[in-house]
Amino acid sequence: MGLEERAEALPSSAGVYLFRNRSGKVLYVGKAQNLKSRVRQYTSGGDGRHQIPALMERAADVEVVVTPTIKEALLLENELIKRHKPVFNVRLRDDKQYLTLRLDEREDWPRLTTARRFGRDGARYFGPYTSSVALKESLSNLRRIFPLRSCTNAVFRDYQRRKRPCIEYEMKRCLGPCCDLVEADAYRELVEGTVLFLRGRSSELVGDLHARMKAAADREDFEEAARLRDRIQAVERTVERQQIVSENRTPRDVFGLARRGSEVEVQVLHVREGRVVGTEGFGFSDVRLDDGEVMGSFVGQYYADDERVPPKEVVSSQAFADAGVLEEWLGERSGGRVSIRMPQRGGLRQLVGMAVHNADLTLARRLEARESVDAALQEIQDSCRLSVLPRRVECYDVSNLGGALPVASRVVFEDGRPSKKDYRRYRIQEAAGGDDYDCLREVMRRRLAKVDAEPLPDLLMVDGGRGQLGVVLAALSDAELSVDTLGLSKERDDQSPSVRVKRGGGLKAERIFLPNRTNPVLLDPGSRGLLLLQRYRDESHRFAIEFQRELRLKTGLTSILQELPGIGPVKRRALLKTLGSLRAVRAADVETLTGVPGVSRKDAETIRAFFDALEQEPAETGAPVPDATASAVPSEADAPASSPDEEARAGARGEPAE
Repeated sequence: MGLEERAEALPSSAGVYLFRNRSGKVLYVGKAQNLKSRVRQYTSGGDGRHQIPALMERAADVEVVVTPTIKEALLLENELIKRHKPVFNVRLRDDKQYLTLRLDEREDWPRLTTARRFGRDGARYFGPYTSSVALKESLSNLRRIFPLRSCTNAVFRDYQRRKRPCIEYEMKRCLGPCCDLVEADAYRELVEGTVLFLRGRSSELVGDLHARMKAAADREDFEEAARLRDRIQAVERTVERQQIVSENRTPRDVFGLARRGSEVEVQVLHVREGRVVGTEGFGFSDVRLDDGEVMGSFVGQYYADDERVPPKEVVSSQAFADAGVLEEWLGERSGGRVSIRMPQRGGLRQLVGMAVHNADLTLARRLEARESVDAALQEIQDSCRLSVLPRRVECYDVSNLGGALPVASRVVFEDGRPSKKDYRRYRIQEAAGGDDYDCLREVMRRRLAKVDAEPLPDLLMVDGGRGQLGVVLAALSDAELSVDTLGLSKERDDQSPSVRVKRGGGLKAERIFLPNRTNPVLLDPGSRGLLLLQRYRDESHRFAIEFQRELRLKTGLTSILQELPGIGPVKRRALLKTLGSLRAVRAADVETLTGVPGVSRKDAETIRAFFDALEQEPAETGAPVPDATASAVPSEADAPASSPDEEARAGARGEPAE
C-alpha cells in the first residue's frame, strides 16, 4: 500500500504522525487536528514548503498516534521529537524545548529561573509550559505574590556590598535578602509557598485574588480590580495543566489490546507526570488464548526485562487472573507498591480507550502490510521461478573507493522486514580491491564456510548482473550447495552510463538475472515484487557504504593511499618529495603523476581514479571528504586488519567487520 492509499485510511481525528523511511527510522514527526487531511496534504503535494518533496522522496511509511485534542498532540509531538530526533524536524522547524521553571532550594536565598530542559542537578523543575509569553507574565505576577529575589548571584553580591536594595524591593517584588531585610525563616516560607503553588495547590491563592478583586470593585477601584482580574487569568494560564491525558501525576503504564481473529496487538502508553512520554506496540500472530490470558501473560513477560522498572500503576484494558500475585511480584521488582487496575469508567477508562484505539490502528496497518508483503513475495517467486517462497533473503554488495578500502555487506530480510541482528559486514582480506568479482568470491567463500552455523536462506541475492551472479553460482558449486539465487542491476548503456534508475518509471530499467537464463527478467517499475527487491539491494548498498565511510574516517587519507594497489612506501615518498604535498598529489593529473620517479602510468591512473571517486562520493552518500593536507604520518588504522575468521554481528549502525 502506497503512502497516498495509507493517508486515505487514516482517522480524521487529532493526533501525531510519524513519517519513516524504508529501514523504519523516523524522518519527521508532526501534529494535526485532522490526521487524514494533514497527511494527505503531504502525499498529494498540497504542502508548499520546499523541504516536503525531499521528505516524501525518502518516506516509505506513515504511523499515527491518536490523541483527544490538538493540544495534547502538540505536547506528544515534542516528546517524540526529543526521543527520535528526526532529521526533517531539525530542518523544517525550530526544534526548541518548552520552557520550564527551576528552583534550587539548596541556595541560601533560592530564586526562580527559566530553563529549556529538565536537569539532573538536584533542583526542582516545574512544567513544561507551552506558552512562553503567558509563563513570563505569570512569573512576574508570581513574584508579586511570592516576592523571591530574581537577580543573579553576581548582582546579589554586588547589592550586598552596596548595602542598598534594588528597585525590585521598592516595587514590592523582592523582600531584600541582599541587605538582610528579611529573616531566613520568613523567606523559606515564601519558597515553600511557591513550590506548593507550582505543584498545583493554587486554589487558596486564586481565592485570595478573587476576594481582593471583589473588595477593589466594592470600593469602586475598577483599575485595581481589572489588574487583579488580569493577574488571575495569567496565573490560571500558567498553572493550567500541561499534561496530555491526566491531572494525576502518578506514573503509570497503560496497556490496550486489539484483536482480529488470531492476530493480536498490544499497545503500551507510558504516562509520566500526567504526560504520554512514549508508546510501544507488540504484535502476535496465531494467538489462541483469550484476551485476559493474553494480557496477563504479556504483562508478566514485559516486566521480566531487567531494564523495565514497573511504575506505581499498571492499567489494563483486560481483566486477567492472578492479578494479585502479579502485583506482589511487580512490587518486588520496583521496590514499592504497584497496583493493577482495570477501570470501567472515568479518566483512566479514557486512557485505556486511547491505548486500545491506537492498538487497533497498528493492528490494521500490520495486517495490510503483511498482505502487501505476501503478494510481493509471491510475485517474486512466480516471476523468477523460485523453488520456494522467498521469506528469508540475504543480499550482498561489494564497495570500494578507487580500489582502496574494499568492503562488502550482507543484509537479511524476513517477510520483507530487516533482521538486523543477522547483518554482517566484511573487510576484504585477500582479494584485490579493484576487482569486485574477486572480492565477492572471497565473501561468498567465507559465508558458505559457516553454513552449518548459519543455514542458507530461501533466496541468496547479489547487487550486480550476470558476472556477479556467476561468481555466486560458482561458489555454491564449489561448496556443493544449492539455493535460489538472483542478481539485480541497473540497466546502463554506452551513451549514458551514469544515468540512474528512477523508480517511478525512469529512463533505465532494473534487470533481474537468473541462473541458466540468457535474458534478464524485467518487471514493471511499480510492481510490488520489484520494489521489494530494490529495497533489499538499496539496504545492502547503504550498509556497505556506511562501513566504508567509517573505515575511511578512521584511517585518514594518507593511510588510504597505502591500500591502493601498487602504491607502497617508496612510491609514496617519491610522490611527496616530487610534488611537495598531499594537496599537490591530489590535484595532479595522470601525466604529472607519471612523471614521478617509480610511478608507472597504471599507478598514476589508479591514484587519479581514487581521487576522482573521493571527490564524487559525498554527492551520493553525504560523506565528508578526508583532508588532502593531512599529515603523512600513518594513522592507527594502518594496523593489520582482523582475520577472515573474525565475525561480528551488525546492528542498525553496524559493528566491527568480519
